[in-house]
Amino acid sequence: MTVLLRTEHLTKRFGGLVVTNDCDLEVTAGEIHALIGPNGAGKTTLLAQLSGELPSDGGRIAFRNRDITHEPVHHRVAAGIARSFQITTLFSRLTVRENLELAVQARTGHSFDLFRPVAREPELEQGAAEMAERVGLLEVFDRVVGTLSHGRQRTLELGLALACQPRLLLLDEPTAGTDPEESLRMGDLIQSLKGDHAVILVEHDMDAIFRLADRVSVLVAGQIVATGTPDDIRANPEVIRAYLGDGVED
Repeated sequence: MTVLLRTEHLTKRFGGLVVTNDCDLEVTAGEIHALIGPNGAGKTTLLAQLSGELPSDGGRIAFRNRDITHEPVHHRVAAGIARSFQITTLFSRLTVRENLELAVQARTGHSFDLFRPVAREPELEQGAAEMAERVGLLEVFDRVVGTLSHGRQRTLELGLALACQPRLLLLDEPTAGTDPEESLRMGDLIQSLKGDHAVILVEHDMDAIFRLADRVSVLVAGQIVATGTPDDIRANPEVIRAYLGDGVED
């Protein structure tokens, strides 16, 4: 399998607190790679380092055999890394269509004509409609985002990330706050990305993790303590002690 992303000895400090601690991680092309760990283990911080939102204090990040350790967010997006967040980051007063058109415009570098309505820009319209269909939001294409359920807003946020045509998606708790039906739909959507996109998935729903992931890495105190298939992780004594607990079989 082709290694898409690799970190070596990655470190992040906040004052005297070491949050990412000599972290080594490998993600291969097209896989769903789950990242689990106790609260405070450093999962969100690690995603922020990979996306470029937080600078690293040590170590190296390589993406497609290119060192991106010190590159800004927009360079990483252009290279093929996109991220969604724990809290939705949408234009809530705009429609689904308009949110997606802005994402398509950002990817293509399309220049708006100030004297021409965006609705008459066929490239943006087509790209937005295709992405809405891809993530199952075509039926609410012209709805104002603020009127949508939380689950559909989370789905739209994933659609915005996909509109960047990334090779690697960083998903931070995509099912947080969703009801069981919405959570299952999100899981099916993430599953459908396999092969076309690599995914690093941070998620507290362990059923979803073990259902979706090809491989799982366990982060404890900023370090990867184990990586393997879901079955490997279930059976790993160190993981059971550090994170899953003695009741894992239940």
